[in-house]
Amino acid sequence: MSQSGNKFIKSMSLINLLPQKIQEELSSKTLLKVISGLSNFETQTVNKIVEAASMGGADLIDIACKPELVESAIEISRLPICVSSVEPKSFINSVKAGASLIEIGNYDSFYDQGITFSEEKILNLTKETKDLLPNIPLSVTVPHNMPIDKQVDLAIKLVLEGADIIQTEGGKSSNPYSSGIQGLLEKSVPTLAATFAIFKEFEKQSINIPIMSASGLSEVTCPLAVSCGASAVGVGSVVNKLDDLISMVAVVRGLKESLKNSMIKEKVS
Repeated sequence: MSQSGNKFIKSMSLINLLPQKIQEELSSKTLLKVISGLSNFETQTVNKIVEAASMGGADLIDIACKPELVESAIEISRLPICVSSVEPKSFINSVKAGASLIEIGNYDSFYDQGITFSEEKILNLTKETKDLLPNIPLSVTVPHNMPIDKQVDLAIKLVLEGADIIQTEGGKSSNPYSSGIQGLLEKSVPTLAATFAIFKEFEKQSINIPIMSASGLSEVTCPLAVSCGASAVGVGSVVNKLDDLISMVAVVRGLKESLKNSMIKEKVS
């Protein structure tokens, strides 16, 4: 067997190291991840998002890669913690602090600074991360500013390098022209398109790696992400832009219910 084949099999096995509840939600395609932001290191703000995610029924929390934030999140909630960064060495202490999953990306906060990530850069970050933490489940975000066919190619390469979950993005690049439900649909188009394209290629090549559709999603569009092939969805601004905890909890609950209801309808049909 080739070296890439060995890496592929190894990457598949690491999903089994995630908490059982996460594995079940991925399998049923109802996993909801709430994202506080890769560059959000404000403990009070992050804690509020963690609390809302927990109370609203989310399955996973994605926070900035800082051990103190991980420790604080664990005190507030029993939900598994994912930490996001583009600095592989920073993952080490956050894993020691209790993070269950590590993630390269998402890159929204960098785009505002004019910073983009090439295929070569993402692959190098993935290789470095796997060298440092070969036995920790890894999610890698595919940059939305690449053409769709390049996103698909990169996703395949990331799987061969050991990525356990592929995450899409795109909300930052979408500028809806409409308000209401139509605007929500327009906002979701980039990440839905990437999700579908990657899923179809994975299906074609018999690659059984979960896809997490993230960025620009809402209660209206989360079920569409699943229909496009996602096993999980990640949401950020739709929750953390709100000011009060009660509203945040209500949104998280609505998001989770939309995922559950979509799968119930699919089973019935």
